[in-house]
Amino acid sequence: MASRIEDYALIGDTHTAALVAADGSIDWLCVPRFDSGACFAALIGGDEHGRWRLAPAGGFRRIRRRYRDETLVLETDFETRDGAVRVVDFMPLRMQRCHLVRVVEGLSGSVSMSMEWILRFDYGAIVPWVRRVDDALVAVGGPDAICLRSPVALEGRDFTTVAEFRVEPGDRVPFVLSWFASHRPLPKAIDPERALADTEKWWRKWSARCT
Repeated sequence: MASRIEDYALIGDTHTAALVAADGSIDWLCVPRFDSGACFAALIGGDEHGRWRLAPAGGFRRIRRRYRDETLVLETDFETRDGAVRVVDFMPLRMQRCHLVRVVEGLSGSVSMSMEWILRFDYGAIVPWVRRVDDALVAVGGPDAICLRSPVALEGRDFTTVAEFRVEPGDRVPFVLSWFASHRPLPKAIDPERALADTEKWWRKWSARCT
């Protein structure tokens, strides 16, 4: 079930935006533009209409969220009985492609993480055809295609892509979602760490003009 609208945090690339719930679930995203159909639409329906949840597998005791100073880069810290982990969410500023990046960072202890990726095009109406292409998982639905890249093993289960992995202090595990037109070639992978640095720099430059 979706969270209350006031509990969501917003990330975006000035062409579109995603809404991130406190429990680590992205429940709304229209790609590649604000006026495009949503591929995650749990906000106005249920999980079956699309969402992307990334959170500790065994639940958590406390959550703290914040934006990095003068940016639209969101940090969510989860405290669990086994340790602490941070999820960094952002959308790199638009060049040619629309990307959404999530980086899981181990802070303390050893935390088991769970990912659930339910992708549904056109506000939940289209269940995509998913296949492995090179280093990416590619989902196609009509004119839209989205690829998901990550170093962790991704598994299909009941029309849902899932992953389980463990992080320890210093670990950084990226997940990169990229939209592209389904008749076009698979886009090249981006460097998530470089994208993070560039995104922070852009937002701080933009914020510096605000009075």
